[in-house]
Amino acid sequence: MRSPVDGSAIKQNLKTGDLVDTLAVTRRFDLTDVQWAVLEPLLPAGKRPGRPSSWSRRQLIDGIRWRIRVGAPWRDVPPQYGSWSAVYALFRRWQRDGTWQQLLTALQALADAAGRITWDVSVDSTSARAHQHAAGARKRGICRPNHPAASASNRPTTRSAAPAVG
Repeated sequence: MRSPVDGSAIKQNLKTGDLVDTLAVTRRFDLTDVQWAVLEPLLPAGKRPGRPSSWSRRQLIDGIRWRIRVGAPWRDVPPQYGSWSAVYALFRRWQRDGTWQQLLTALQALADAAGRITWDVSVDSTSARAHQHAAGARKRGICRPNHPAASASNRPTTRSAAPAVG
């Protein structure tokens, strides 16, 4: 059943019997239901007490994915993904506590177990190039070779280093 006002799907929550608005996947790059079914069990349990969020985790994660893909400022995240501050807060919290790395590792393990990842790495020497400073160019500045301090051709040039005349 679709709400004619906002276009969101309405479903009945089987545990409580409440009607809950859910975000319809309307954008091309949002997570599909199959992708969300794989990702959702890997997400950490919510630990924050108090009032539940106004936005679902799926909305917030899609907002993070939108921002990363587009490269726009956080304040430009579209409102259907939640407020930009909520999207940023989730991203930053998971970045600090290592959740993103755990998700990546878990998703890679699932894909590897299903045979969807090949770990072969090949480097072709025609595309591996050294930096210009690694090519043996002449060095300037601080990295000068040391000269011997006491050589016969070196004479003192300052008045304090010259022998006293009597």
